[in-house]
Formats: sequence, structure tokens, C-alpha cells
Amino acid sequence: MKAAMQQRIMLGGNCVDYVVLVSRAAHQTRIRVGPDGVEVVRPASASDEDVSAFLRRNEGWVVAQINRMASLRELRHPVRRQSGEILYRGAPTRVRIEFVETRARCNRVAWCEGEIVVRRGSETQTPAARGLENWLRRQARLAIADYLPEVTARMGQEPGLVYVMEQRTKWGNCSSRGNLSFNWRLILAPDFVLRYLVAHEVVHLVVPDHSAKFWLTVQSICPEMERAKQWLSRHHAQIIVNLANVVEPECSLKDGAWR
Repeated sequence: MKAAMQQRIMLGGNCVDYVVLVSRAAHQTRIRVGPDGVEVVRPASASDEDVSAFLRRNEGWVVAQINRMASLRELRHPVRRQSGEILYRGAPTRVRIEFVETRARCNRVAWCEGEIVVRRGSETQTPAARGLENWLRRQARLAIADYLPEVTARMGQEPGLVYVMEQRTKWGNCSSRGNLSFNWRLILAPDFVLRYLVAHEVVHLVVPDHSAKFWLTVQSICPEMERAKQWLSRHHAQIIVNLANVVEPECSLKDGAWR
């Protein structure tokens, strides 16, 4: 991506400063309106005139978002977790919403340069929070599937089915049929916490109770067991976060904004 270029345009009767980033990987022009101002990412094939025309076509939406950000700055109070930020694999990670010039009906979520980016098209009906949750569920499933064979091999026991789901009171479960289920929010915790919970449930395939034998077996597989339990106790509230409170205030796409 090439260096940013500062530009200025009249929108809604006001002079609006914006930054243009030229990306060879971009296929459409995208607008971001956030606490740091207005930013436009354009393909290398597009011109500055194309960007100006794109901003004017979406003048109403851009001005509304600028005003909204100004209101949020006035109302903002210091909090421990910044708006638009979640834990991801144990690290504070910014979640950014981008609106793209496409009629895609679903959200596109990607890990990009240390941030989670939710890209929304003009006809996207799925809330950004739902798109983010679906992506996090897939990442949790991949992480669990990556570690599970190592633990099952050590225990000499294979599970029936493996589920990744929303569990309100548990991080994981081993059913009487040998099926394992895990809370998708484990992907928000550090990897050593996820490994502990996977080991915990796999050991239950062999030792169904929480006897001394069970805990000794878990610790032999996962030496960081106590550290993981302490982390979960300290950070429980941070990973039971309502995703809608994270992404929806960031910005919203009004019907017809791209038309």
C-alpha cells in the first residue's frame, strides 16, 4: 500500500479533510470513517477524481458518520476496554468496520495487519456483530482441530463428535456419548488457555469425574493448567463481551447509503 495522501473536499456545506491510500490489492474503493477521521482506500487503477466522485455520491452517509463520531467524542468516558476492541487469542485487538462499494449480501471478515476487519457491502443484511461472531467461531474450530489430535493421541481415545457452540455457563463439555463441545469464546483467550480446555475435555473421555487422578492427568498433558485457570478467572468478563457493543457503535450502514 502506497503512502497516504491528504485531500480536502466540500461535503454537506463543510470542508472535509480525508486521507487517500492507494492499494494494489484493492478491487473497489472503500470509505472508512472513524475516530481518526475519513480515510479512503482506492485501487491503483482509480484516480483522485474517481475518489472525489465516490465521496460525493455517498455524501449523506459520510457527513452523518462524521457527525456521529463527533457526538461520540463528546460523550466518551474513560473505560478499561476501548470501543471497537476485543481480546483475540489473549491480545487486545481492534475491530474495524469497512464499507465497500459492492453489493455483497454478507460480511467479509479477515485478519489484516494486526486488526480484525469486517467489510460490509451495500446490500449486507447480516449485522456486523453476527458476521464477526461467525468468523470467530471458525477460528475457534480451526484452533481446536489443530490441537485435538495431539491430546487424543496421548490419551489413546477419540471423541465422537466435536462441536463449537455458544455455552452460557461452561467453557467445554464431554457428553456421556463421548461427544465434545467447546465454547467459541475460547478463541478470545490465549492459546495456552484453549489448550488447557481441550485437554480437560479429552481427559474426561477416560476419566469422567474430577478426581485427583483426573487433575493429575490434565496437568501431565497441560503443565500450564493452573495458569490457564487463573487467567480465565481474571479475564472472564472480557471474553463474555457482547460483540454488538463492540462493533455496532463503530459505524452503521444506512439503507441506500451506496446507491
